[in-house]
Amino acid sequence: MPFNTELTRRLGIKVPVVQGGMQWVGYAELASAVSNAGGLGILTALTQPTPEDLRKEIRRTKQMTKNPFGVNITLLPTINPPPYTEYAQVVLDEGIKIVETAGNSPGPIIKMLKEHGVIILHKCTTIRHAASAVKLGVDFLSIDGFECAGHVGEHDITNFILLSRARQSLGVPFIASGGFADGQGLAAALALGAEGINMGTRFMCTVEAPIHVKIKQAIVDAQETDTDLVLRRWKNTSRLFRNKATEAALKIEKESTTGEFKEVQPYVAGSRGRQVFINGDKDFGVWTAGQVIGLIHDIPTCNELLVRIEVEAVEAMDKSRKLYEPAGEGGNRQGYDQLPAKL
Repeated sequence: MPFNTELTRRLGIKVPVVQGGMQWVGYAELASAVSNAGGLGILTALTQPTPEDLRKEIRRTKQMTKNPFGVNITLLPTINPPPYTEYAQVVLDEGIKIVETAGNSPGPIIKMLKEHGVIILHKCTTIRHAASAVKLGVDFLSIDGFECAGHVGEHDITNFILLSRARQSLGVPFIASGGFADGQGLAAALALGAEGINMGTRFMCTVEAPIHVKIKQAIVDAQETDTDLVLRRWKNTSRLFRNKATEAALKIEKESTTGEFKEVQPYVAGSRGRQVFINGDKDFGVWTAGQVIGLIHDIPTCNELLVRIEVEAVEAMDKSRKLYEPAGEGGNRQGYDQLPAKL
């Protein structure tokens, strides 16, 4: 029997797995491959230099898949912000019905999209921010644990706690994000109340991911300890793959007497990180990777990966069900039913 969660029903997908938006990775090749495999592929809007370039990429993706896919719009703190409204207008013009949002002050963009019936998946790293997003009318919350790649927030709360808090206190369906790479993780997320999972780093390490094979192999060779938290001093903490660039940045971050960001800026420049994915030199610049790298041991196609995840998840759920055997008529619930409503 196929998965039947609110995520699969609302998004029209077969497997409750979303490919997260990733800068310099979320192109048509990857998004279409994920969607063709039964998950939800995501284009990254700001990977495209202009709104018109995003329009071209959306149309290219439509030629590569007939299945649903979405667009990520991340609002970044910057002196010269991109034209977010123009990117959002392109999304509407091209008939995209699913958008992943993240970052600061997303209210105006979410309002603009919701007025046209777009389904919003909003990424949060704390329950407080998630509650604020609920007031904005988002359809799904993507709960991003401390294990995740990129911006982890400043509270260091792992998914085991965040997902249960989301289940307890939020009235909106949610997706588990950060630390997921296999079907056992999907089964665990569903057991904790999530409607599906979001994967970024795992999809970087697939055949269709448009990055250099040497970077994919670096992920395969890495362990869960091979990431660094950088820029904590400036309250912009990011989890990055540990390499010469992150080590140099961390040294300055720890030893600088001025605390001026410009000292570390050359080492964390996004332009150098983009070149990593092109030239295959893992040390050329900083690039995001989650602790989940320790769970990644191969480079499958997206279809192979999602088929495997589905099989693993079903096996894990079946195994869990077999761990409980009722003791006679009514089972152990006879004692359970006598417990008070709250312990």
